[in-house]
Amino acid sequence: MRTAYFDLISGISGDMTVAALLDLGVPRKRLQEELGKLANLEFRMRVGKKAVNGIRAVRFQVLAAQGQPRRSWADIRALIERSGLSAEVKARGLAIFSRLAEAEGKIHGVAPEEVHFHEVGAVDSIVDIVAAAIGTCFLGIDEFACSAVPLGRGLTRSLHGVLPVPAPATLELLKGFPVEGAHIEAENVTPTGAAILSALVTEKGEAPAMRVERTGYGAGTLEFADRPNVLRMVLGESASRLGHERMLVMETHIDDMNPEFYDYVLERLFAEGARDVTLSPVQMKKNRPGTLLRVVAEPEQRDALAGIVLGETSTLGVRCYLVDRLVLPRRTLKLKTRFGTLTVKVAEEPGGGKRATPEYDQARKVAVSRKVPLKAVYDEVTRCFMGGQ
Repeated sequence: MRTAYFDLISGISGDMTVAALLDLGVPRKRLQEELGKLANLEFRMRVGKKAVNGIRAVRFQVLAAQGQPRRSWADIRALIERSGLSAEVKARGLAIFSRLAEAEGKIHGVAPEEVHFHEVGAVDSIVDIVAAAIGTCFLGIDEFACSAVPLGRGLTRSLHGVLPVPAPATLELLKGFPVEGAHIEAENVTPTGAAILSALVTEKGEAPAMRVERTGYGAGTLEFADRPNVLRMVLGESASRLGHERMLVMETHIDDMNPEFYDYVLERLFAEGARDVTLSPVQMKKNRPGTLLRVVAEPEQRDALAGIVLGETSTLGVRCYLVDRLVLPRRTLKLKTRFGTLTVKVAEEPGGGKRATPEYDQARKVAVSRKVPLKAVYDEVTRCFMGGQ
């Protein structure tokens, strides 16, 4: 399986990502031709070389014309959907931009459809995101992983005024990612860069097992005293078709709690970000019937989730241990069906086949509103996905 590893030495931005992809071998001419399929978008690309602490890196810039219209997420989505880009590039680009719009909308308290991007900033984001989709599809990358995200600090100016670093939207997009403090007084992780990670990366933390083929370096604009300001992307072939995740398992036995409380406990754990929560009947000491509460989560969520278990149940302690989890490679895309456009999760099976599953809550809502069986919605997703292969 073709794997790309984002080595976040000093952070990530949209232009650094595109630069690293160009350094990995994406032809500049091909990228320019594909970006030309975005109608009515006025910009120029500037690609050059830059030495960063002795490392030869690629620098990518978008030079946008002034006076372009303000574009909402709905406008940008229509622009991408109407373009002549391939279905795979469209799906990947829309997935990234959708994450960005959702994060911005949540921070500013508006629906994602109503999020507007500044005239020049919108062009930068569109080009960077679509170029990232073009480059990763051209290289045939199936799976993405990243190191811990180094976060700078300080303040930055925006159209909304002075904002803290990392920007609120950036932190929203990095939910579930391992982060670490960096001695950088600057915005070294941009919302666009965070959106790319949020939409593409399935493995976080250590580098995956892979056979390294190529390495690409994308240069940033700033200079840092303690590290080179480059994004390193490592391209290779995964040693396994299966993804790998390091997960935390937390469990406790309970035999003296009102069972009516479990529903609320599970609701709180899921709201905090637990991947899975299960209840199993067990036989405990003194022949008491009891319950095994087991939580599966990201390792960095340990204290928050343990606090819920210890605060909401009658237990006095929680066992915690790390496990390795093998997972099928998967991605999320928007699929047009007779019930409208649905969010679909696509998993690649070990034999190379693919299966598509709609998001349950969305599928249930469609079934209720259209008065059709839930199974009909699932069958329609399978039919449309297989027909588009």
